[in-house]
Amino acid sequence: MRSTRTALIAAIVLSAAASGWIDPKEEAFIGNRRAWWAFQKPVRHPVPAVKDPWARTPIDAFLLEALQAKNLKPSGPLNKERLLRRVTLDLTGLPPTPAEIDQFLADRSPDAYSKVVGRLIQSPQYGERWTQRWLDVVRYADTNGYELDLERPHAWRYRDYVVRSFNQDKPYSLFVKEQIAGDELYPRSNDALIATGFHRAGPIHLVGGNQDEEANRQEVVSEMSGAIGSVFLGMTIGCAKCHNHKFDPILQADYYRMQAIFASTEAKDVDLSTDEERERHAAAVKAYEARLKPINEQIAEIEKPYREKIKAEKTALLEPKLREALEIPKEKRTEEQVRLAKDAQSQVSSSWDEVLALLSLPDRERRTAFRKQLHEIELTEPEPLPTAYAVQNAAQAPQAYILKIGDAHLKLAPVEPGLPSVLSVNNGSVTKDACSRRSALANWLASEDHPLTARVMVNRIWQFRMGAGLVRTPNDFGRLGERPTNPKLLDWLATEFMANNWSVKAMDRLIVLSSAYMQSAADDAAKAKTDPDNSLYWRANRRRLEGEAIRDGVLFVTGKLNPRMGGVPVKVPIDKEIYDLIFSEAEPDNLWPLLPDENEHNRRSLYLLNKRTVRLPMLMNFDQPDTMTSCPVRPTSTHALQALTLMNSEFMHQQSEEFAKRLRTECGAGRACQLRRAFKLTLAREPSAKEMKMANEFFAGDGSMPDFCLALLNRNEFIYIP
Repeated sequence: MRSTRTALIAAIVLSAAASGWIDPKEEAFIGNRRAWWAFQKPVRHPVPAVKDPWARTPIDAFLLEALQAKNLKPSGPLNKERLLRRVTLDLTGLPPTPAEIDQFLADRSPDAYSKVVGRLIQSPQYGERWTQRWLDVVRYADTNGYELDLERPHAWRYRDYVVRSFNQDKPYSLFVKEQIAGDELYPRSNDALIATGFHRAGPIHLVGGNQDEEANRQEVVSEMSGAIGSVFLGMTIGCAKCHNHKFDPILQADYYRMQAIFASTEAKDVDLSTDEERERHAAAVKAYEARLKPINEQIAEIEKPYREKIKAEKTALLEPKLREALEIPKEKRTEEQVRLAKDAQSQVSSSWDEVLALLSLPDRERRTAFRKQLHEIELTEPEPLPTAYAVQNAAQAPQAYILKIGDAHLKLAPVEPGLPSVLSVNNGSVTKDACSRRSALANWLASEDHPLTARVMVNRIWQFRMGAGLVRTPNDFGRLGERPTNPKLLDWLATEFMANNWSVKAMDRLIVLSSAYMQSAADDAAKAKTDPDNSLYWRANRRRLEGEAIRDGVLFVTGKLNPRMGGVPVKVPIDKEIYDLIFSEAEPDNLWPLLPDENEHNRRSLYLLNKRTVRLPMLMNFDQPDTMTSCPVRPTSTHALQALTLMNSEFMHQQSEEFAKRLRTECGAGRACQLRRAFKLTLAREPSAKEMKMANEFFAGDGSMPDFCLALLNRNEFIYIP
């Protein structure tokens, strides 16, 4: 009986998919699951009329109503120093400066804090901070991933587009549309074209040899459609790849109809350069190659006798027919001899390590010297012409199909482009025009009638500022995800977001100006019995900084942070052990080239090369995502490698020395000034009398200033948002 029913439902799905509409009988599958809260348009609930001076904003009123229902009260506020440190780290990812601390403490006006918030939201670092979070969600990296993990020379323009968008307070609805269909909707905008790099942000499996192109293409469209589900819909649509979703009302047909939207979408590196830029670039490349040529010729001359020796030895070992084919002049070879000669040539060629093993010591030293010159010249290679790492449409879209278990070769039935049935009107149909499908998807997502888009984004904003989302599964608003802890507040925020022209800055300002945000994070055993997870927000959530923010904060405190924004990602020095692990089978020089300007190594972590298979220990040990899948919430682990990294790494010891130099420069030899300055820079406060006493005892016992600086940078207080 069950197998018959399953077969019937499958037949209905296939029939509906083939004809491009949803059969009414599919209500047997969707049924009352259509009534799930996330599939209903947000309702603007009235702000609760609570009578309490604590409720400074509508946010506070909604939270206070829920707290009072449980006989709970909110926690007290942070003091001004800690509040300034919290909001500055939250909105910029960097600590406040001593001057900013002094100015805020001296400002006794009622709007002192709101002025700080306004300044921070308008700072360039605001967009950088938001971009680091956004790139986690869209699983961005500067390389492809998998075995080869090749670099993407132009992907960084998408990263910079995101920074600009948040700093400009671009309406989120436009931000969505540009990323999904910028090339279709705004064909004259380079920025919108660059935005479509969103579709290529994830990993792609590029390897050599014979390829199953159909399977590769299926992997690409799966990545594209899956990203829409995770990032914008907050739904696990990928669970419908092999069958109707087990828990949410998403049909298998829906999954492949969504994929059909991307059937004509192709990766495209689009030249953005002008004629003048191309002329300058051609001249620069010509001059660059002219500098390389004599060095390469010198290296080739040194290697020549060794390569000839290797070739002769390998030729002697060839099968007679291969050797004979190789000896016949190219123009006289038969088709079979051409094939044999090609095989023979591959067997007698020499690799760099074979040559290196034979080099005499004098020749090795000469070659090394030339290689060093070569690498110095390579660092001056002209940057590529401006290019958008983007997508565009093919003239025609191939027919899309429902696939058995997602296998590109097991086609069950054709499908037309469409949207998830449970969320769409007009049966979810989308134009068949190959050049307009993503536009339909983008406009649908950016509609104020869409039940999920605004909710998903305001939940992310809330999560980034408050430490946990109102829905604590930000990428899953379905039945397996958690329900909102305060549904009325979530809906109110979603409607407020749209009413304020989808302004992320407006939502950030609203949240950080609330009493709820300004609460202390101190625990309370009695309240914790009623609400152990703090789902009602009776206190602030204490949060550890991400590895990137810790590294940036260290550089900021020591005065070495390079504030330059944007541009080509930077490689920074990596430990020898990591280098040897990555490049164990490659020539041991210049495989991780570093810019000679060491100031470039001190850029914000956002601008470091994000290589999927190589992560800096500090970032990896503090839970940097692997970027293979969307990361909506970073885990917060605690393990020994974190302490070892902060205490023993070469980077931390270098920065401790720089910190000590800064203190001597700013305070001279005055120990008391140095100590107060060190505390203010790292912890945004004055040291206590006990801390001053302990510090003086440390120096009386022959303690050094770099060691004292290292200890301060290892304080829990430094790596946690208060």
